[in-house]
Amino acid sequence: MIRINDILDQIHSYMPDADTSLVEKAYVYSAKVHDGQTRLSGEPYLSHPLAVAFILSQQRLDLASITAGLLHDSVEDTLATIEELEKMFGKDVARIVDGVTKISQIEFQSKIQKQAENIRKMILAMSKDIRVLLVKLADRLHNMRTLQYQKEYKRIKIARETLDIYAPLASRLGIDWMKRELEDLAFSFLYPEEYHELRQEVKTRLGQRKGYVEEVQEIISKKMAEYSLSCRVLGRPKHIYSIFRKMRRQNVTLDEIYDLIAFRIILKSVTECYEALGIVHALWKPVPGRFKDYISLPKANMYQSLHTTVIGPYGERMEIQIRTEEMDKIASEGIAAHWLYKEGKIISKNQARQFDWLKRLMEWQKELEDPREFLESVRMDLFPDEVYVLTPNGEIKEFPTGATPIDFAYAIHTEVGHHCAGAKVNGKMVPLKYRLQNGDVVQIITSKHHVPSRDWLKIAKTSKARARIRQWIKTEEREKSLVLGKDLCAREFKKHRLNFNEFIKSDAEEIASSLSFKTVDDMLIATGYGKISPSQIVRKYLRTKHGEDFELKEAEVQTQTRAKKPSKEGILIHGHDDIMIHLAKCCTPVPGDEVVGYITRGRGVTIHRETCPNVAALEPDRKVEVTWTTDNNVNYPVKLNVITADQKGMLAAVSNAISAAEANILEAKVTTTPDQSAHFTFLAEVRDGDHLKKVVSGIKKVGGVMRVARQASN
Repeated sequence: MIRINDILDQIHSYMPDADTSLVEKAYVYSAKVHDGQTRLSGEPYLSHPLAVAFILSQQRLDLASITAGLLHDSVEDTLATIEELEKMFGKDVARIVDGVTKISQIEFQSKIQKQAENIRKMILAMSKDIRVLLVKLADRLHNMRTLQYQKEYKRIKIARETLDIYAPLASRLGIDWMKRELEDLAFSFLYPEEYHELRQEVKTRLGQRKGYVEEVQEIISKKMAEYSLSCRVLGRPKHIYSIFRKMRRQNVTLDEIYDLIAFRIILKSVTECYEALGIVHALWKPVPGRFKDYISLPKANMYQSLHTTVIGPYGERMEIQIRTEEMDKIASEGIAAHWLYKEGKIISKNQARQFDWLKRLMEWQKELEDPREFLESVRMDLFPDEVYVLTPNGEIKEFPTGATPIDFAYAIHTEVGHHCAGAKVNGKMVPLKYRLQNGDVVQIITSKHHVPSRDWLKIAKTSKARARIRQWIKTEEREKSLVLGKDLCAREFKKHRLNFNEFIKSDAEEIASSLSFKTVDDMLIATGYGKISPSQIVRKYLRTKHGEDFELKEAEVQTQTRAKKPSKEGILIHGHDDIMIHLAKCCTPVPGDEVVGYITRGRGVTIHRETCPNVAALEPDRKVEVTWTTDNNVNYPVKLNVITADQKGMLAAVSNAISAAEANILEAKVTTTPDQSAHFTFLAEVRDGDHLKKVVSGIKKVGGVMRVARQASN
């Protein structure tokens, strides 16, 4: 257990003359209010705020942050109040504790609407004082280190939000060591089998390659010494989760990961870094396209380094990073390497760009009303991988990896984006789906006759471009749906010998309001979309005129309202009756998956998994909330990708495992690869998510199976 003296010693190691009386006072206060409380581990509760404060002192933060670390749970878990803290410890500390308390009350694993609103609250809290987030990250890190004492469902929930929200936030602040630890801890709780198996394999391989690492370090050191360059050479293994993510993303095995170890050359100056790069490239052949200069174009979180991949000793690929001591410190500690804040506000203009992403999130949280669009913009801004391109005038523009000329056009101006007809990159015409590369000079060609296409959503990467494209499509769709809605309603009114024009003039507003629409146009647009039927409007109108007990004639009851009931697929659509249901073939949802419905004219509602890549391109206005029911006996098709060793009997063994798990195989495809592995794609029927887990678990137990994954989409 951390002691208060450990924290004070740490503070004095970087602030020798600091007056720590406020920290000591906070320790006494925290001990008093938490007296008698214990953690799930059985330790006194005080051990937690002490650990959080120590993590903050290790990051060399200011006294207000460390004091807030000691007090961060006092308002939430004791009778202490913010007013009392402000009186005793000052406004600074009270504001940080208040912000951390609000973030701690956020529940991330929730429905889309609630999740989006909670993330909005967190963005607002950390935008007022970034130290709020630094204390919360320290709090989350210690909670993750002791997560084993929680119940399983809580472990999974907390680990998931750590991986989705807090690790990316640590990365955005440039705190690499914390991001790595948070990711590995979350991985160990979310995928315990995969984590322990991969960790052991990596440990074994690193042990076997110890001699290789020492040999490379010696070669580099000697070569640099020949050119009178003094340096440190490190060989650092990649962290477990990054290896797992790369294996999953590239669909490869551990044997195919060539850069388990990244070598780092640390020198004194920027000039020496570029000189060292030339020496390395003269020593070993560089791999084309694998060089990145983050010194001249730093990442948004202030990260700077030269990255290159070379063919090293024994013909193996080798990643080498070259940077100064100062850059290495910033790469590990991020914002904490240089304290940029006074009372939580930026005081360094040169480094203010590190928080451009936070400004963007603030803008989106105000502008994007649809929760799914907002969450998408959050995810895109939290998982950055930048490329830097130039305008014809030499202005640098920053974009996420994979960005296209469409993103560039919308970054210039919305109207330029709307009328983008083509693009020139480095003087040559390129297709709009061209992926921008570092250093590209981009020129947009416009035409007043060109307008956005729904296909643009598939290739645009930035939040701004996608939001503007959707906005344009939404306006166009609304106009078309308004015309169609009027036409459908006019026909329905005529069928019942009613005057639609008279209805619009006299009663339409009342009926629209009774059906929960703000305007008559909104009601007619919803009719055009297929969200409500014209007969519902007619029925509501007649019942308003003749009383709620009014019944339509027998010939007119085809669309009469019935009690909402689940479809044969086990789906209940909120607020809609008698609509056809289709399960999307691209992502094959099963009960237990988070799902979303999408209304298609003439085809009813298609059900997609929330994580389906195709959902991002869907029009938000046509999405409807849907849930699974539990009282149906339906089997659902699901696609599984299985990679095994290419050996006799594997197809039979995997098929038997699926059958043993009581699942029916509808289809099986097999391909083999030159690396002696076999790739199977199975289409199997399962009852729900739990049944699917049972099937996957059974397959993993088959000897020779290297990987099992559910196919995200076709």
